[in-house]
Amino acid sequence: MHNPFSDSMIKLPADGKTCMASSSPSSNYETDHSALSPNEESMEAVDLENGPAFGSCRDVHRKDVSITWENLGVTVSDRKHGCRSILQGLTGYARPGEVLAIMGPSGCGKTTLLDALAVLFPGRLDSSTKHSGEVLINGRKQPLAYGTSSAQLQLPNSMSSSKKKERAETTIKEMGLQDSMDTRIGGWSNKGLSSGQKRRVSICIEILTRPKHLFLDEPTSGLDSAASYYVMKRMVDLAKQDRMTVIASIHQPSSQVFQLFHNLCLLSSGRTIYFGRSDRANKFFELNGFPCPSHQNPSDHYLHTINTDFDEDMDQGFHAKKTTEEAIDFLARGSLLMFTASFLTIMAIGGFPSFVEDMKVFQRERLNGHYRSAAFVVSNTVSSTPFLLVISLIPGAITYYLVGLQQGCAQFIYFALTLLACMMLVESLMLIVASIMPNFLMGLITGAGIQGLMILSGGFFRLPRDLPLVFWRYPLYYIAFHRYAYQGLFKNEFEGLTFPNGQVLQGGGPAYIEGEEILRIIWQVEMRYSKWMDLAMLFAMVAFYRIMLLIVLGTVEKFKPIIREIKFVFLSKTKKSIS
Repeated sequence: MHNPFSDSMIKLPADGKTCMASSSPSSNYETDHSALSPNEESMEAVDLENGPAFGSCRDVHRKDVSITWENLGVTVSDRKHGCRSILQGLTGYARPGEVLAIMGPSGCGKTTLLDALAVLFPGRLDSSTKHSGEVLINGRKQPLAYGTSSAQLQLPNSMSSSKKKERAETTIKEMGLQDSMDTRIGGWSNKGLSSGQKRRVSICIEILTRPKHLFLDEPTSGLDSAASYYVMKRMVDLAKQDRMTVIASIHQPSSQVFQLFHNLCLLSSGRTIYFGRSDRANKFFELNGFPCPSHQNPSDHYLHTINTDFDEDMDQGFHAKKTTEEAIDFLARGSLLMFTASFLTIMAIGGFPSFVEDMKVFQRERLNGHYRSAAFVVSNTVSSTPFLLVISLIPGAITYYLVGLQQGCAQFIYFALTLLACMMLVESLMLIVASIMPNFLMGLITGAGIQGLMILSGGFFRLPRDLPLVFWRYPLYYIAFHRYAYQGLFKNEFEGLTFPNGQVLQGGGPAYIEGEEILRIIWQVEMRYSKWMDLAMLFAMVAFYRIMLLIVLGTVEKFKPIIREIKFVFLSKTKKSIS
């Protein structure tokens, strides 16, 4: 047997088998299909472009044929260009009962890969071509004996002529050639079958012997979409029915044909871009920055993607991934700051039961003349501030340094003071609610509802310029303290930082983006004043809420007798109507 990757000749023991090889005479067939085709008694290798069988081996046992290749490379050398790589480090497999499609742009190495896999057959690669890596049949290098030539389309001698004729007619019908059974194939001198019909004849010759391993080099070229689907559907059915291992290179299949393939090998410039299940290729391209648009043929999308300068596009894809990571960094920082300001402050609502009890004690002692409303507001503010300060420092420090925000001392102090102001505001708000609604459940619902509205309109969940003008932006956005808390915390974190510019490789621009620009563009933060002004606004709102509490306490005290009288009249009328 001739080693296709060297000039040496090797002979292997026959082991009770007859192995034959022949040269390749000319033929009129215009395709290149190779098959490792064991029938009931034989295994044939056929090149349909160059002619009849050029290698066969008889075996009484029919076994499934699995082929694997690892780190397969093919290089060609010539005087003009020197040594040039055709295939580089390819690894893959083909399994019985499945169809492997090899796709890629013209010149990517599809046919060379088929030739390199056909290591059992001499002459597939010329002497100037060298290969590296391993190709294994059923997990080992398949030994074949070397002997005399055999005829193409050899069926077992035990099969009768009538059965051979029946097999041939069945195969012809399977390829849709029954209307051309009496037509000459034809050649350059006389007209016969069309080029598409000749391709189907070539495939008929191969599947006539029900091969166990079939190589097809662009079997659908020259066929219309309906014929292409019909031919490939028959190949898939035969692969399942006869446990055939089919490897087909195909240039641009329709979406219906593409769905027939079990596995897909995508090549570009002799390298594997993707190898795996064909139904998972979309996910692969999506994860690498090239999602397939809806209602588009996946094979067209793959070829369009890898037909461009793949290295450049992959760089852009990886760069897009890096840009995505940077965007996630922006959003993660902002989300953490929003969560801290909202979660820690909204937890102050949990103190509402104690606020209700405090209001009951205040009302009783106020009626007894122990102190006035102003004394209660001042004493409550002074007594609660140290406790709120501790909550701002300890949980705030854990959160701040755990996630890696700016490590400066001034930044942390600002962070803690913002939390303190927010919790004092929430406490003031809940005291106002408790003074109006002493009922625990109604007060809790009212306070949580007001907090929820302020959080939604604070400028995080919807950016300020995206808020609806009515109610959400005017007036809620401007009276919600969350606006000043978010903007102050964003300024505290982003000012002074620089971020890599994700658009540099896509059209120029500065190499880095300042944090202030991130604040203006992404978060739409008002940069006319500093973060300390935001903090001052928060403490001013604390003073305003406390003054409002004082006013509400005095107002409720005046209107409480009127409310009691109205309530008494209402209950009296209700009892009379019931009785």
